[in-house]
Amino acid sequence: MFGMHRGCGSERWASGRGWRGSRGFGGWGGKHGMGGGDMLRAGRMLATGDLKLLALALIEQQPRHGYDIIKVLEEKTAGWYSPSPGTVYPTLTFLEEAGYVTAEADGAKKLYTITPEGRAHLDENRAFVDAVLERLASVGEKAERVRKHFRGEERDAREAREDDDMPRSIRGAFEDLSRVVRDTLKSDPAAKTRVIEALDRAAEALKKQG
Repeated sequence: MFGMHRGCGSERWASGRGWRGSRGFGGWGGKHGMGGGDMLRAGRMLATGDLKLLALALIEQQPRHGYDIIKVLEEKTAGWYSPSPGTVYPTLTFLEEAGYVTAEADGAKKLYTITPEGRAHLDENRAFVDAVLERLASVGEKAERVRKHFRGEERDAREAREDDDMPRSIRGAFEDLSRVVRDTLKSDPAAKTRVIEALDRAAEALKKQG
């Protein structure tokens, strides 16, 4: 059994039989799915055994450096989870000593390649690894939605500040113009070209006055 997953003021033990056996999902916020605290626990989402299997799965896809594994996990979670080198490199050393990967010097780095023993061990735990990868992807999707939400709020706040700097009479004129354009296009969709030309003429006239 591997380390604790910490939630909001509570501690949950990840259920299961260890790194060599099949694992449960007790530490993932529910029996099978991701609970509301998953985004908050992203930095602690992987127990040691989980990371060993996950690193092995990524190396199976293609030979990798330790830095590659860090970047792939970061990309899969949209930047929400990035294991530290102090976690990843000891994991790779363990995999090498266990005979699951080989390490070949590649300049100042080591390039890790899976062995037949490593692939066999991964096959024994394939269902669990696939589930972890799926949940990482889910975290990434949630993180991206959160990021887009805050970007939208920042944009709205910026536009609101710009509106505050604009005289009320001009804001009213813009609103009237927008309403006229919408009504015109709604009643006559073919008027699009005329509307664009009229707006272009108005813009040019303002430029000349400026």
